[in-house]
Amino acid sequence: MSDQSSIEWTDATWNPVRGCSKVSPGCKHCYAETFSERFRGVPGHPFEQGFDLRLIFDKLPEPLRWARSRKIFVNSMSDLFHERVPDAYVAEVFNVMVETNWHEYQVLTKRADRLRRVTRKLGARRVEHDHIWLGVSVEDRKYGLPRIDALRRARAGKRFLSIEPLLSDLGEIDLSGIDWVIVGGESGPGARPLAEEWVVSIRDQCRAAEVPFFFKQWGGVQKKKNGRSLRGELYDEFPESTLGLLPPRHQRHALLHEAEERAQRLKLQLGATPLVEIRRAG
Repeated sequence: MSDQSSIEWTDATWNPVRGCSKVSPGCKHCYAETFSERFRGVPGHPFEQGFDLRLIFDKLPEPLRWARSRKIFVNSMSDLFHERVPDAYVAEVFNVMVETNWHEYQVLTKRADRLRRVTRKLGARRVEHDHIWLGVSVEDRKYGLPRIDALRRARAGKRFLSIEPLLSDLGEIDLSGIDWVIVGGESGPGARPLAEEWVVSIRDQCRAAEVPFFFKQWGGVQKKKNGRSLRGELYDEFPESTLGLLPPRHQRHALLHEAEERAQRLKLQLGATPLVEIRRAG
């Protein structure tokens, strides 16, 4: 799979984990599951096992091979904080992110309570870096708003909300401690509707709280036709962050070699075959 991304708010994707399971209404029409299951049973394809959860050890060192700075969406095809992903594996993902501070990382989860627990366990040295952004998905009041409170209690360099797919009016949102907000509607077959007033309300709250606002899309079955303009304007705002300098090539190669060795040791420690294998949820 190409690491380049068509997602409007990122440049590339990095998937050291593949596959997931549903936890809330926002998962109903999961694009990652739909894509993955098309290739179940295709020999040699990255998604030969469909959307079953797997650790991809060989992907762990990947960002060290990218010399050009990128915004990187971590696990676009999974959830790093899935309960079946071992703490040691999550820790190694953070090790790589810390080492490659010439990139910006966008880590998004629906499992906010585990995000809080694991980041506090990992500690500030591994987690609290300006180029590592940790976010939660927010689709409605019942499931989404409690995730924001958990995110605030987590360690993070930057905190963001992905309010997509927005399924209902969120009302008043506490944006204290939040550095960025993305909003978007659901796309594809069966897409649930998005009301303009819901989006405007969030935009206005971001303005009042001085939080950067990014409107991704209206969604729908024909998302390109519906576009991403809100009342005649495009909103492509990002938080500012400080990136590290790109190391010389010989230093990057040394870091890459060390990361590859760590990945192999971790594979032996956790088991050469996938120790996390769950069937897709019904």
